[in-house]
Amino acid sequence: MKRKGWSIMSLVPIVRNAGEGDRQSFAGGGLQVWKLLAEDTDGAFFLFEDTMVKDKTTPLHLHPEAHEMTYVIDGEIEIQVDGQRDRVRSGGLSFVPKGVAHAFIVLSTEARLIGLQTPGAVGQAFYRGASDPATDDAADYLDLARLQATAAANPRGITILGPPPFVITPAQ
Repeated sequence: MKRKGWSIMSLVPIVRNAGEGDRQSFAGGGLQVWKLLAEDTDGAFFLFEDTMVKDKTTPLHLHPEAHEMTYVIDGEIEIQVDGQRDRVRSGGLSFVPKGVAHAFIVLSTEARLIGLQTPGAVGQAFYRGASDPATDDAADYLDLARLQATAAANPRGITILGPPPFVITPAQ
Protein backbone atom coordinates (compact mmCIF):
# COMPACT_ATOMS: atom_id res chain seq x y z
CA MET A 1 0.00 0.00 0.00
CA LYS A 2 1.37 3.44 -0.93
CA ARG A 3 0.65 6.94 0.36
CA LYS A 4 1.75 10.00 -1.65
CA GLY A 5 4.67 8.11 -3.16
CA TRP A 6 6.00 6.88 0.17
CA SER A 7 5.36 3.41 1.49
CA ILE A 8 3.53 3.08 4.76
CA MET A 9 6.16 1.65 7.05
CA SER A 10 7.29 1.50 10.59
CA LEU A 11 9.87 4.24 11.13
CA VAL A 12 13.21 3.18 12.55
CA PRO A 13 15.53 5.15 14.84
CA ILE A 14 18.47 6.80 13.06
CA VAL A 15 21.67 8.18 14.57
CA ARG A 16 24.06 10.19 12.42
CA ASN A 17 27.07 11.86 13.97
CA ALA A 18 29.13 14.83 12.79
CA GLY A 19 30.14 14.39 9.16
CA GLU A 20 27.81 11.44 8.63
CA GLY A 21 25.13 11.56 5.96
CA ASP A 22 24.92 11.99 2.22
CA ARG A 23 27.54 14.65 1.23
CA GLN A 24 26.31 16.83 -1.64
CA SER A 25 27.69 19.82 -3.57
CA PHE A 26 24.71 22.14 -3.97
CA ALA A 27 24.59 24.16 -7.19
CA GLY A 28 23.38 27.15 -5.18
CA GLY A 29 26.73 27.20 -3.41
CA GLY A 30 27.35 25.10 -0.36
CA LEU A 31 28.58 21.76 0.86
CA GLN A 32 25.59 19.92 2.27
CA VAL A 33 25.40 16.83 4.43
CA TRP A 34 21.92 15.39 4.09
CA LYS A 35 21.16 14.05 7.57
CA LEU A 36 17.56 12.86 7.19
CA LEU A 37 15.81 12.30 3.90
CA ALA A 38 12.10 12.29 3.24
CA GLU A 39 12.46 8.52 2.81
CA ASP A 40 13.78 8.28 6.40
CA THR A 41 10.85 10.25 7.86
CA ASP A 42 7.96 8.84 5.80
CA GLY A 43 7.88 12.18 3.96
CA ALA A 44 7.53 14.31 7.10
CA PHE A 45 10.69 16.38 6.59
CA PHE A 46 14.09 16.75 4.94
CA LEU A 47 17.02 17.90 7.12
CA PHE A 48 20.52 18.88 6.04
CA GLU A 49 23.64 20.65 7.31
CA ASP A 50 24.96 23.34 4.96
CA THR A 51 28.43 24.93 4.99
CA MET A 52 28.74 28.14 2.97
CA VAL A 53 31.26 30.93 2.48
CA LYS A 54 30.93 34.71 2.84
CA ASP A 55 28.59 36.42 0.37
CA LYS A 56 26.85 33.18 -0.63
CA THR A 57 23.33 34.35 -1.34
CA THR A 58 20.09 32.86 -2.54
CA PRO A 59 17.80 34.29 -5.16
CA LEU A 60 14.53 35.70 -3.88
CA HIS A 61 12.27 32.66 -3.74
CA LEU A 62 9.43 30.91 -1.97
CA HIS A 63 8.40 27.35 -1.26
CA PRO A 64 4.76 26.90 -2.36
CA GLU A 65 4.15 23.73 -0.35
CA ALA A 66 6.88 23.50 2.30
CA HIS A 67 7.71 25.36 5.50
CA GLU A 68 11.43 26.08 5.99
CA MET A 69 13.45 26.40 9.19
CA THR A 70 17.11 27.47 9.21
CA TYR A 71 19.18 27.12 12.39
CA VAL A 72 22.59 28.83 12.42
CA ILE A 73 25.17 26.54 14.08
CA ASP A 74 28.14 28.85 13.45
CA GLY A 75 28.44 32.17 11.67
CA GLU A 76 25.98 34.87 10.71
CA ILE A 77 23.48 35.39 7.92
CA GLU A 78 21.13 38.17 6.95
CA ILE A 79 17.69 36.99 5.91
CA GLN A 80 15.03 38.92 4.08
CA VAL A 81 11.53 37.57 4.73
CA ASP A 82 8.51 39.19 3.14
CA GLY A 83 10.53 42.42 2.62
CA GLN A 84 11.91 42.66 6.19
CA ARG A 85 15.60 42.02 6.98
CA ASP A 86 17.06 40.48 10.12
CA ARG A 87 20.45 39.09 11.14
CA VAL A 88 20.62 35.56 12.46
CA ARG A 89 23.72 34.66 14.46
CA SER A 90 25.09 31.41 15.93
CA GLY A 91 22.36 29.73 17.96
CA GLY A 92 19.57 31.65 16.20
CA LEU A 93 17.01 30.48 13.69
CA SER A 94 14.51 31.63 11.14
CA PHE A 95 11.19 30.04 10.21
CA VAL A 96 9.57 30.85 6.88
CA PRO A 97 6.04 29.52 6.29
CA LYS A 98 5.18 28.09 2.89
CA GLY A 99 4.38 30.70 0.27
CA VAL A 100 6.41 33.54 1.87
CA ALA A 101 9.14 35.22 -0.22
CA HIS A 102 12.64 35.10 1.27
CA ALA A 103 16.38 35.09 0.59
CA PHE A 104 19.58 35.18 2.64
CA ILE A 105 23.25 36.07 2.42
CA VAL A 106 26.19 34.81 4.48
CA LEU A 107 27.83 37.70 6.38
CA SER A 108 30.57 35.79 8.24
CA THR A 109 33.65 34.23 6.63
CA GLU A 110 31.85 30.89 6.77
CA ALA A 111 28.48 29.76 8.06
CA ARG A 112 27.18 26.34 9.07
CA LEU A 113 23.42 25.94 9.06
CA ILE A 114 20.83 23.26 9.61
CA GLY A 115 18.03 23.43 7.05
CA LEU A 116 14.72 21.67 7.56
CA GLN A 117 11.81 21.57 5.14
CA THR A 118 8.43 20.05 5.85
CA PRO A 119 6.88 18.19 4.23
CA GLY A 120 10.12 16.64 3.09
CA ALA A 121 9.43 15.27 -0.36
CA VAL A 122 8.60 18.53 -2.15
CA GLY A 123 11.71 20.38 -1.00
CA GLN A 124 14.04 17.44 -1.27
CA ALA A 125 13.23 16.94 -4.96
CA PHE A 126 14.54 20.46 -5.72
CA TYR A 127 17.77 19.90 -3.73
CA ARG A 128 18.34 16.51 -5.34
CA GLY A 129 18.04 18.02 -8.82
CA ALA A 130 20.43 20.85 -7.94
CA SER A 131 23.11 18.72 -6.24
CA ASP A 132 25.85 16.25 -7.06
CA PRO A 133 27.77 13.92 -4.75
CA ALA A 134 30.53 15.99 -3.11
CA THR A 135 34.06 15.13 -4.19
CA ASP A 136 35.76 17.68 -1.91
CA ASP A 137 34.93 20.33 0.69
CA ALA A 138 34.38 23.17 -1.82
CA ALA A 139 31.38 25.27 -0.87
CA ASP A 140 31.67 28.38 -2.98
CA TYR A 141 30.27 27.88 -6.47
CA LEU A 142 26.93 28.97 -7.91
CA ASP A 143 25.18 27.51 -10.96
CA LEU A 144 22.17 29.79 -11.35
CA ALA A 145 21.08 28.18 -14.63
CA ARG A 146 20.93 24.77 -12.95
CA LEU A 147 18.98 26.21 -10.00
CA GLN A 148 16.45 27.77 -12.37
CA ALA A 149 16.08 24.55 -14.38
CA THR A 150 15.63 22.47 -11.23
CA ALA A 151 13.12 24.97 -9.85
CA ALA A 152 11.14 24.78 -13.11
CA ALA A 153 11.14 20.98 -12.84
CA ASN A 154 9.99 21.12 -9.19
CA PRO A 155 7.34 23.87 -8.99
CA ARG A 156 5.83 22.41 -5.81
CA GLY A 157 9.19 22.73 -4.04
CA ILE A 158 10.38 26.20 -5.03
CA THR A 159 9.53 29.25 -7.10
CA ILE A 160 12.41 31.61 -7.93
CA LEU A 161 11.00 35.14 -7.88
CA GLY A 162 14.06 37.14 -8.84
CA PRO A 163 17.73 37.84 -8.19
CA PRO A 164 19.17 38.12 -4.68
CA PRO A 165 17.97 41.30 -2.97
CA PHE A 166 21.41 41.95 -1.44
CA VAL A 167 24.28 44.10 -2.68
CA ILE A 168 27.60 42.24 -2.55
CA THR A 169 30.59 44.51 -2.02
CA PRO A 170 33.71 43.24 -3.85
CA ALA A 171 36.72 42.55 -1.64
CA GLN A 172 39.32 45.32 -1.63
